[in-house]
Amino acid sequence: MNDGCEASSTGRVPNSSRRMSSLEEQIAEVEEEIRSTAYNKATQLHIGRLKAKLAVLRLERETRAKGKGGGVGYAVRKSGHATVGLVGYPSVGKSTLLNRLTAADSETGAYDFTTVSIIPGMLRWGGASIQILDMPGLVPGAAKGRGRGREVLSVVRSVDLVMFLIDPEHRDLRALVRELEGAGVRINDRPPRIVITHSDRGGLTVSSTVRLTHLAGGLALPIAREFGLHNGLIVFREDATADQLIDALAGNRVYVQALIVVNKAELLTPEERTQLSWELRQHEPLFVSAKEGVGLDALVDRLGHALRFIRIYVKPPGRPPDREEPVILREGDDIAALLRRLPGDLSRSFRAAQVWGRSARFPGQTVGRDHLLSDEDVVTVVVARGSTRPVA
Repeated sequence: MNDGCEASSTGRVPNSSRRMSSLEEQIAEVEEEIRSTAYNKATQLHIGRLKAKLAVLRLERETRAKGKGGGVGYAVRKSGHATVGLVGYPSVGKSTLLNRLTAADSETGAYDFTTVSIIPGMLRWGGASIQILDMPGLVPGAAKGRGRGREVLSVVRSVDLVMFLIDPEHRDLRALVRELEGAGVRINDRPPRIVITHSDRGGLTVSSTVRLTHLAGGLALPIAREFGLHNGLIVFREDATADQLIDALAGNRVYVQALIVVNKAELLTPEERTQLSWELRQHEPLFVSAKEGVGLDALVDRLGHALRFIRIYVKPPGRPPDREEPVILREGDDIAALLRRLPGDLSRSFRAAQVWGRSARFPGQTVGRDHLLSDEDVVTVVVARGSTRPVA
């Protein structure tokens, strides 16, 4: 007799559900042990191993959820030059802010869970198009799937910038950050400079190019073994912490910049605003009123700079540059990135480029594909002789 049918007919819990329940219990037990263990030199190895075990269990939970379908997700087509995700508790004014900033029509209301899908809107900044996504509010336990949290957080993982929106009533930023961290999203951080190489044999070797203080005395080895890494090489190129090593071993972390915006600022007294500014001082919060349209110009300007846009003006030979329609790139982009954004297959016929602006050592400098561009540079692309491609 089929086991699945028997379980169903007798009311017993299927094996897969029992395994998931057991996994949740294991996660809860490890979380509680971490909370109840005082951190000191004597316990740092134990806590490091517990954190590694917790990360492995969470990865397993994520894998099982995907195997079961993971629920109905949100389908979002990214467009524009960058995508910003509005993240906050229910009813902090995300929809009102989206409607103020863009031409979107997101339903608003002074009650929880108004937004039940993801609403996109488009904002223009200095020639760039910024897609803003109004997402359902996060609730405690979102990373574990509560309130369709996993679906929302999967979209957060794909954005270029997170805009946290809080208000005088819902102001616990740390809880929101914890939910994102539980989904593998790291805010205003960068990937750790750790190189991990897997091997079939030879044991596990740890080396570093800097002096290790956080993971001195062989602390990295037991953490790596929790992830099943027994053969290979770990090279530290910075004095990384146990959490950074765990992130590198997990391999599924995303690193996203974030802005902190306090909405409904009109409800704050001067004293409350000063106190909240102090509490959030390391994040340099912006205070706005989406309802009254206050502070939105400063918010849009901060958005554009946070996304690190640069504007490149293309100059055809013998003609002035087109300053009406700049090519929008990001800081760190080079001539090769510019070629990919121009019409036609200029990469094939490219010979050189001439650059005027801050990135050039002198006006009209001739450069190659790897030349890094700066905001408001003027560029002429020169193609090889005999090419039928137009010259930009």
